Amino acid sequence: MSTPATTTPNTAAATCECPECAAAITLSRIPMRGEVLRCADCAVELEVTSTTPLTLALAPEVQEDWGE
Repeated sequence: MSTPATTTPNTAAATCECPECAAAITLSRIPMRGEVLRCADCAVELEVTSTTPLTLALAPEVQEDWGE
């Protein structure tokens, strides 16, 4: 589930809610789509799924390819 963020007018900052633990995540700049962030409270990796509006979702787990 993705969570929309709020942006602060006249700045490039945004505040998001972690979809895992509901902690507030304050970003100093608007991230790019596909960028992976880490929640400071629960350490889960979050992926930016949209920049307008800014939404975060749990990042997919990286699978081992075992040399394929």
